[in-house]
Amino acid sequence: MKQLQEIVRTHILKLRSEITPLYNHLLGHSKHIFLNSNESPYNKPYNRYPDPLQARLKAEISKIKAVPVEKILLTNGEDEAIDLCYRLFCEPNIDNVVSIAPTYIMYKERAAINNVEYRAVPLENNYLLSANKLLKVCDKNTKIIWLCSPNNPTGNNLIIEEIEQLLAVFKGIVVIDEAYSDFSKYPVFRHRLEEYPNLIVLNTFSNVWGCAGISLGMAFANENIISLFNKIKLPYNISMLTQNKALEILSRRFDIEDWLKILLLERNRVMRSFAELPFCERVYPSDANFFLAKVDNAESVYSFLLSKGIVVYMEKQCTNSLRITIGTKSENNELIGALRQFK
Repeated sequence: MKQLQEIVRTHILKLRSEITPLYNHLLGHSKHIFLNSNESPYNKPYNRYPDPLQARLKAEISKIKAVPVEKILLTNGEDEAIDLCYRLFCEPNIDNVVSIAPTYIMYKERAAINNVEYRAVPLENNYLLSANKLLKVCDKNTKIIWLCSPNNPTGNNLIIEEIEQLLAVFKGIVVIDEAYSDFSKYPVFRHRLEEYPNLIVLNTFSNVWGCAGISLGMAFANENIISLFNKIKLPYNISMLTQNKALEILSRRFDIEDWLKILLLERNRVMRSFAELPFCERVYPSDANFFLAKVDNAESVYSFLLSKGIVVYMEKQCTNSLRITIGTKSENNELIGALRQFK
C-alpha cells in the first residue's frame, strides 16, 4: 500500500475538524449546564445535539462485531460511507475507481455524482471474481477497488483468495461491502484490518438486524482512515433517535439469531421451489437474504407478480433475471403460489 497521505486528497489532509476536538475537550469534565451550542433548554432530551462520535453505540457494536471502537465509523446509511470514500480519496475528473459487474449500483452512481471515472470489470462465469482482470484496468490514478461479498445482485461470495490477491497487490484502497455477510458462513474481512491497512469494510443494520428504516451504516478500517472520515463527515450525522433504536436492537441478540435461522431455512425452501418452475432457467447459489434467478421472460414474470400485489426486483444488470428477497413464510408461500399460476 502507498502511504496514506499519497492516497488521500491533498486538501483533506489540511482540514481541521471543529466538532471532534471540542467534544474530546469536554470529556472527563463534570457538566450540568450546557450553554455552548445554541440549543433550546426545553424538550429534554431531544433539545440536545446527538453525540457526534456515537461513543455508547460504538462500544456495543465493538463487542458484537469484534472490532475496536477506534476502527468504527457510523454513517447515515451505508450509502453515506460509499460517498465519503469518494470524497476522501478521489480527486474529481482526475482519479478513477475499479469495480466488478454486476454489483451494487450505488458505487457507480456516487462515482458519477463525485465526477470520478468508474471502470467496471465483468465477473467470470458463475459471477466469480478474477483479481488479475481488475488489476489490469488499474493505473496510477486508480484510488479505490470496490467489491461486494456476498455480491448484490448475484448473492454469491467472491473467492477469498482472489480478494486477498487484490489486497496484497493493489496500492490503493480496497473496499469490501459485507452488507449481507451475516447470512453467510464465509469468514469476514473486518477481522483482518491489522493485516491489510488499505482495507475498508462496510456493513449495515438494514438486513439481518431488520432496521432498514433507521438507515444506519458502518465502516471498519484502521484508525488513521477512521480519523480522516470523522474529519469530513457531517458532525451530527446519526440522530439520537437512530442511536437509541440501534442500541435497542443490539440488546435483542436472541431474536436476531432466531430470525436468521428462519430466513436461512426459508431461503433454501424458496430457491428449491423456484427452481422447479417451468419458466425458470437457473437459480444461482446465494449467501445472502435474496437470490438471483434467470427466467424465460423476466419482464412478463415481474408484471404478473405486480398484478398480484407482489413486488420483486427485475435485475437489469443480468439478462432476463429477477432478484427475490426472502420474506416471511406466509409471504414466500404467496409468492410461490402466484408463480405456479403463471403461464
